[in-house]
Amino acid sequence: MGDTVPGNGRAALKQRKPSPRFTETVGTMRDVSGFLQQQQSGAGELGPDWQQMEELYNKKLWHQLTVRLQNFVQNPCFATGDGLIKLYENFISEFEHRINPLSLVEIVLHVVRQMTDPNVALTFLEKTKEKVKSSDEAVILCKTAIGALKLNVGDLPVTKKTIEEVDEMLTNLPGVTSVHGRFYDLSSKYYQIVGNHASYYKDALRFLGCIDIKDLPVAEHQERAFTLGLAGLLGEDVYNFGELLMHPVLESLRTTDKQWLIDTLHAFNSGNVEKFQALKASWGQQPDLRANELRLMQKIQLLCLMEMTFTRPANHRQLTFKEISQIAKVPISEVELLVMKALSVGLVKGSIDEVDERVHMTWVQPRVLDLQQIKGMKDRLDYWCEDVKNVALLVEHQAQDILT
Repeated sequence: MGDTVPGNGRAALKQRKPSPRFTETVGTMRDVSGFLQQQQSGAGELGPDWQQMEELYNKKLWHQLTVRLQNFVQNPCFATGDGLIKLYENFISEFEHRINPLSLVEIVLHVVRQMTDPNVALTFLEKTKEKVKSSDEAVILCKTAIGALKLNVGDLPVTKKTIEEVDEMLTNLPGVTSVHGRFYDLSSKYYQIVGNHASYYKDALRFLGCIDIKDLPVAEHQERAFTLGLAGLLGEDVYNFGELLMHPVLESLRTTDKQWLIDTLHAFNSGNVEKFQALKASWGQQPDLRANELRLMQKIQLLCLMEMTFTRPANHRQLTFKEISQIAKVPISEVELLVMKALSVGLVKGSIDEVDERVHMTWVQPRVLDLQQIKGMKDRLDYWCEDVKNVALLVEHQAQDILT
């Protein structure tokens, strides 16, 4: 008969043990009340929480229950074990369709952490993604979590594809949302692993901009500050250090044996070649920086040219080859190449007069300024205001002669 299981098949079924892995219950009635009562009886200090959730569930107060669950799943007692998996299987799955999609994913992410098998976790997240497809933010958060799992198991191609897909979806969201920080955390970790310094620097700074620094574990402050500093120095086409220098995370390196990194970043931000050379005894101990000494020198020379242009008044931005050579510490025969490089990467705009050995600058790329640079800009504005005032007085005093 078609329904008969052969003898060896029956034996196989008899010997097969239930899988300890998470399996979502489908199409079965759950004894929610029984589960909640059972949890209350042996919950200890969590007893009142279980009781409150049962009351909210019975009253069908879904929003209040969702808020309660979001706090409940963060309880330290769930750091180990499979309590959250049981909570989902026996309780949350019964009314998950009534939970706000983004809130559901936030809760599910805590459940996933208790799944020891990455494949089970991925399958669960894929199913959740289908359930919350009505919300772009919820889908983005799901895909970000999937990308994080793929990164943890070393599947870099899939992680890269996920990052590209989510990045495109984020452009359609208005403003900065709660999911942006999680995405930038994932993308920065990916770029750190593949060694893309510039992309890591950009996305790691974006991540810090999306969170409150107080929410970041203190142990991570120094690590993030150090890796960000190195990435900024080594990153191709990274010429803006002001945002990092103004961020409080960098203060975690002050008065430590890595104080030299802050000093080096300040030297780069101000284009101070002499200071950079003087700090070589410190930064030269770092293998990556020592191996890229020539590139670092070329970068700070470009930043020096930018700073020379920025600090000059707008009506006096003619730089001689000799001035550039002396301040940027570059042979006079290579000054033209330095200026051409700066022009080609869009750091400055202007023209080169080879005959008179002069450079006329008309524009410098905007940057995040530190306090000293802002003070310099204020001084130039004060000078300009004084100039305008003098011209106005001149016109006022000589108006009679001009009009007659």
